[in-house]
Amino acid sequence: MTRREKFYSAMRRLDDSYVPFEFILCPSLKREFKKRTGREDYENFYDLPARILFPDYTGRKDKFYGYFESVEGLEINDWGIGFKPGRTDDFKMMKHPMKDFESLKEFEEYPYPDPVRDYDWDKLKSQVREVRDRDLIAEGYLEITIFETAWYLRGMDNLMVDMLTDPETAEYLLDRITERRCLSAKMLAEAGCDVLRLGDDVSTQRGMLMSPDLWRQFLKPRLMKVISAAKEVSPDILIFYHGCGDLQEIIPDLIDAGIDILNPVQPECMDPIKIKEEYGDRISFWGTIGTQTTMPFGSVREVKDACNMMIKHVGKGGGLFLAPSHVLEPEVPWDNIEAFVDAVKSFNEKHM
Repeated sequence: MTRREKFYSAMRRLDDSYVPFEFILCPSLKREFKKRTGREDYENFYDLPARILFPDYTGRKDKFYGYFESVEGLEINDWGIGFKPGRTDDFKMMKHPMKDFESLKEFEEYPYPDPVRDYDWDKLKSQVREVRDRDLIAEGYLEITIFETAWYLRGMDNLMVDMLTDPETAEYLLDRITERRCLSAKMLAEAGCDVLRLGDDVSTQRGMLMSPDLWRQFLKPRLMKVISAAKEVSPDILIFYHGCGDLQEIIPDLIDAGIDILNPVQPECMDPIKIKEEYGDRISFWGTIGTQTTMPFGSVREVKDACNMMIKHVGKGGGLFLAPSHVLEPEVPWDNIEAFVDAVKSFNEKHM
């Protein structure tokens, strides 16, 4: 079987003899990798089976300047959200262009990005072809899908108040975002992406940020529209959903919405083995290794033991893509990264 065939077999829970894996390095760990190897392509160096892809933004950013008191030192993204350097190079301070909006007209006049004209889709299509030709998995990135995009624009407290006291305004903003996400999902599917990476952090490690009923009212139907847009173009595309924290209350809803893969199944607040036992016949799992616990503070032996435990139990019958639950931050010892790679590669080599 090719690697792509083995990936699909694993994610569709047809076979458990192969466990795909990945990790993402923060900037300081990327520098450490280069220092150690003289290279910058850690995905190729460690032979990671998947690549995250998204189209370059080619639209204007100056159209957003008027929404900030000053743009000096401000990095503005394609939605007009501003970012300034934080206290470390891994985190940034966010500036919300809609935070002072008081009327629906202001939301209507905002220069939202055009998902077709403002991006280089031809380049993205060629990148997808190149990745697939290398027997790799092409992941179309559309995380920060609806809720996070909305609160990045509006500010979380403002958006939450809108949802409760001014639902017309909240729904207008969420609908404008959803329309654009549907078009982007369609374009990513048309480009040939194998996986569509969706996601919104709607929970903390103590539970949901909002009541499940409020999530079902405002976010679930819109998420379903995005998934349907991709599936209409490519019925076989795998739908990945990222949600940090403890979102156990809405896992059945996510399955109902059409999610194929749940990420990151954060072990600090959810038990991946119990989640597998309850939902493993209907959904696959991507993650399960703690970035607050095991990766930064575990020993090499503990990292390997955690990986082997997840492979044995969560990977039983297929359905596991082993990965740290988030970006690896500066505190993670390099030996633990090597231990993670060694554990999963040792398993895969034994089952070749």
